Amino acid sequence: MKLYYAPGTISIAVAIGLEEAGISYDPIKVDFASAQQTKPEYLATNPKGRVPALVLEDGTILTETGALLDYIAALKPEANLLPKRAELAAHARAVMYYMASTMHVAHAHKMRGSRWADRKESFDDMTAKVPQTMRACAAFVEENAFRGDYVAGGSLSLADPYLFVVCNWLEGDGVPLSDFPKIAAFMERMETRPSVKAVREKGLL
Repeated sequence: MKLYYAPGTISIAVAIGLEEAGISYDPIKVDFASAQQTKPEYLATNPKGRVPALVLEDGTILTETGALLDYIAALKPEANLLPKRAELAAHARAVMYYMASTMHVAHAHKMRGSRWADRKESFDDMTAKVPQTMRACAAFVEENAFRGDYVAGGSLSLADPYLFVVCNWLEGDGVPLSDFPKIAAFMERMETRPSVKAVREKGLL
């Protein structure tokens, strides 16, 4: 299968998930600097003009980070990426949905203001708000996301790659990790995983 990604974006969560599940994939970089994601060639793969996109061996195209992580968990149940306890599985998905609906959006206000407004002063206002909104998101994660060393307890679930990538944006958004000890410990824990090391070695993160 082929994974269309851009370095440092949420698409890297899918790469980590694939590595955790032991699924081979071809990473294909989408060059955001040249706006490749807006060109007809890429839009034929993902009409949303975003990453990730996962192209299966039969040509099926799947998109959306949470959906792709769910697919990986279903494809390789032996990887135990989805908790067997229904309430923990729901919690893992709740954390992912919070990332997608709230924290990722707060981060995007820094450089994607044109999605919501047209005037430069509006862009500037959104950018100035990012440290405040991202800090509020980090505080919510610190208090509510973890059921142990990881989101769903003592072992990694499909939510952890998602959370790891989003929390990688915090320092750049003006939110020191040192202010959030649970998140900081989680990030250090994730960095020791072979999946994250592999993704870094491939230059994806």
